[in-house]
Amino acid sequence: MRNLVFFLVIFSLIGCSYFDEKEDPTKDWDADRLYAEAKGTLDQGNYTQSVKFYQQLEARYPFGKYAQQALLDLAYSYFKNEEHDASIAACNRFIKLYPQHLNVDYAYYLKGLANFNKGKATVQRFIPNEISDESQRDPGSAFRAFQNFSELIKRFPDSEYIEDAEQRMRHLRNNLAANEVHIATYYMRRGAFVAAVNRARYVVENYGRTPVVPEALVIMAKAYRILEMEDLAKDAVRVLKLNYPNHPGIYEVEEELEIK
Repeated sequence: MRNLVFFLVIFSLIGCSYFDEKEDPTKDWDADRLYAEAKGTLDQGNYTQSVKFYQQLEARYPFGKYAQQALLDLAYSYFKNEEHDASIAACNRFIKLYPQHLNVDYAYYLKGLANFNKGKATVQRFIPNEISDESQRDPGSAFRAFQNFSELIKRFPDSEYIEDAEQRMRHLRNNLAANEVHIATYYMRRGAFVAAVNRARYVVENYGRTPVVPEALVIMAKAYRILEMEDLAKDAVRVLKLNYPNHPGIYEVEEELEIK
């Protein structure tokens, strides 16, 4: 009986080895062939397969002639395959290993893109199923993307990716501000007026000249009135009237505060 068990174990190991080898057509490929196949599948848009090939290339030839470009291509393949965390990790590895590389600015840029796209479909946990516009994306990913693009601009002011990074930063800043206003509005509906004021004031103090600043001032005026802080409420209205004289919220808050 023991001999039979031993035979079955040995046979299963040999069988697994045989089938593993049969399932890996790349086992005899050299670095040139593996890189060419990886690049080919990437160019064809087969990102799942290109990820596999680049992973194999990195594992088998970590210090080969394709190591640097393959790591960048792997990060891009992850990004196109919507594996954003993996793309960010690959970018970070490239930056750490090759800080002086000619294309290291691209790694910073791609990391920003991955964070930018990562939060797009995520609705905030604390505002469930309410508004599905882009300002409702994951604020953590948006903030990290903003930081990534900011670092790119600071480190590589002549990079070819600067213009696009700046446009994305403006977009992100507007969304981060709108995100705070959504939260403040949510707190108003829940009766958490101090929290609403704090969120709205943060927008006014940190995201000046974004489109949602007047909405933040309206929230501040309403919340301060409810909290019986009349002077602060009137201050918010004065700032609103001075900077946004045609905003429709002016009449509403003036009526509530009974001021002219």
